[in-house]
Amino acid sequence: MAIKAEHPLHGRRKRSNMMLGAVLGGFVTLVFAITIVKMSNGESLEAYDHTTRYSIEPKAEASE
Repeated sequence: MAIKAEHPLHGRRKRSNMMLGAVLGGFVTLVFAITIVKMSNGESLEAYDHTTRYSIEPKAEASE
């Protein structure tokens, strides 16, 4: 025999879980959108990773 009556606590937990899911989904969407925008701009995505990258080093000024 199945239980038909639901305790009010279950409804509150369900709403709370739905809100948390919406917030997490929004965060994932935001990170995805930022990634797509950064990649579509054609900019160099190189970052500092403890190796010498001449493409991101400031150019040495010519001595006169």
